[in-house]
Amino acid sequence: MSAIAGPLPGAAPTVPRARTDPTQFVAHAALAVVLVLMLAFLAAPLLAILQKSLQDAQGRFAGLANFVAYAKTPALLRSLGNSLGISLLVTVLTVPAAFAFAYALRRTAMRWKPLFRGITLLPLLAPSLLAAISLIYWFGNQGVLKGAMQALGIESIYGAPGVALAECFAVFPHVLMILVTALGAADARLYEAAHSMGTGAWRRFFTVTLPGAKYGLISAALVSFTLVITDFGIPKVIGGNFNMLATDVFQLVIGQQDFPRGAVVALLLLAPAVLTFAVDRWVAGRQTALITARAVPYRPGRKRWRDGLATAYCAAVSAAVLAMIGMAVFASFARLWPYNLSPTLAHYTMGLVDAEVGTAFLNSLTMAAGTALFGTTLVFAGAYLLEKTQGAAPLRAAVRLLAMLPMAVPGLVLGLGYIFFFNAPGNPLGGLYHTMALLTICTIAHFYTTGHLTAVTALKAMDAEFEAVSASLKVPFWVTLRRVTLPVCTPALIDIARYFFINAMTTISAVVFLYSPETKVAAIAILNLDEAGETGAAAAMAVLITAASSVAMLAFMALAWIVDRRTQAWRA
Repeated sequence: MSAIAGPLPGAAPTVPRARTDPTQFVAHAALAVVLVLMLAFLAAPLLAILQKSLQDAQGRFAGLANFVAYAKTPALLRSLGNSLGISLLVTVLTVPAAFAFAYALRRTAMRWKPLFRGITLLPLLAPSLLAAISLIYWFGNQGVLKGAMQALGIESIYGAPGVALAECFAVFPHVLMILVTALGAADARLYEAAHSMGTGAWRRFFTVTLPGAKYGLISAALVSFTLVITDFGIPKVIGGNFNMLATDVFQLVIGQQDFPRGAVVALLLLAPAVLTFAVDRWVAGRQTALITARAVPYRPGRKRWRDGLATAYCAAVSAAVLAMIGMAVFASFARLWPYNLSPTLAHYTMGLVDAEVGTAFLNSLTMAAGTALFGTTLVFAGAYLLEKTQGAAPLRAAVRLLAMLPMAVPGLVLGLGYIFFFNAPGNPLGGLYHTMALLTICTIAHFYTTGHLTAVTALKAMDAEFEAVSASLKVPFWVTLRRVTLPVCTPALIDIARYFFINAMTTISAVVFLYSPETKVAAIAILNLDEAGETGAAAAMAVLITAASSVAMLAFMALAWIVDRRTQAWRA
């Protein structure tokens, strides 16, 4: 029996490929490099914030003294209450409004859906402070509708009213995207069964539609709350004396150089984001499939009164979005608001030439291009090594954890961590401080998770047989990557690059602590112009960023069309 079980005489011994194949070693080494980069540019800065919060001004260990001092400061506690209150208010206002818009897009037969959908995506292409600047021109001390606002009992747009309205504008498209997806998954058989049982329209809505979209509603509410509580640009421009956590961090660190208390506020700012992230993960884990193999796609029938109401509502929301963007465009060309409204390019000249924002604009384009190129490369490499290679389980678990961490870290907190870590004495990476490279790295780290999830989704759609066949033929994994995986995943790569580029052009919070006069970006220059009282020039620069983002979006769409024709013919 032992002779039968043993190897045949003269036969080569059979050795598992995973132990002898050098390509596995290369894959594990590459994954280790990804982990080291994540530890250096994500985990270490966050740990630096925790360390700084436990030290006094001289760097000595202080325990919880900074937290106790914070709790005894009424002004800082008031900022915490303001942040929580505004975040809840914006969530309560935005989620129902976005749900109604998404319902009109998905569950009615109204006309002009692509037009309405496209208009609501425009705020994604603009820096958040564009909304705040527009509100100042609409309802500020010299605003067009200042009287109408006062008739409603609102004395001034500066403070809580302005912050809330501007945040609603900025958050609306993010919430809408989630709810459009949530309402897109529907089984027509449920509605047919309810209708055959004589169930009325309102009862069908509360017993079929809402339960099917509840997880999307929860996720949308969490996203709204997190985006508002961590936003810096809008409270800085229109908040006035209404302090919030994000502006407190900036004042403590930049204005007062109080790094320990700034670290404490940063941790408080991090806590709601981490909590909402955890709740979102829990909700996602409990979600059940709404579409089964036997599901019938839901196609709404025509009802004149319902479609008419949906059209009127979507037109009103779209008009409000266009009014916000249109006012910024109009004000950027007005010679002297509100006394001389004749068109002029003076604000653009002042911003680009006199205020040297032209250099900042070029810096933004450079940072956005670098973020798109290097961010897409790193994200896809990390996702590929996780999904398409084997072994090194502890290494893979660490990379997966760190890849999801940026979703729960506000940009302002990450930027503060970069100050503490890269500005620390003796840090060998300290030479990166105040460089364009560090701004690009911070932006990649800030938006890493969404790109990672996009890449993972694309890679999971490919059958593992590709790698199995390559391994059986002793083809190195990088050859399969170049010849098979990359061509198939090219559309996802373009989506990731577009996401990185647009967000790098419009972000403020992730880089507000890290720039120098030589590396100032356009979004930061808008803040400086607004602080200097040059609101017209600030509006002009915000419009330029929006225009550049729009052109980039069109360029990426054209690139996607070309790539689809060259690499995706197999899908037909």
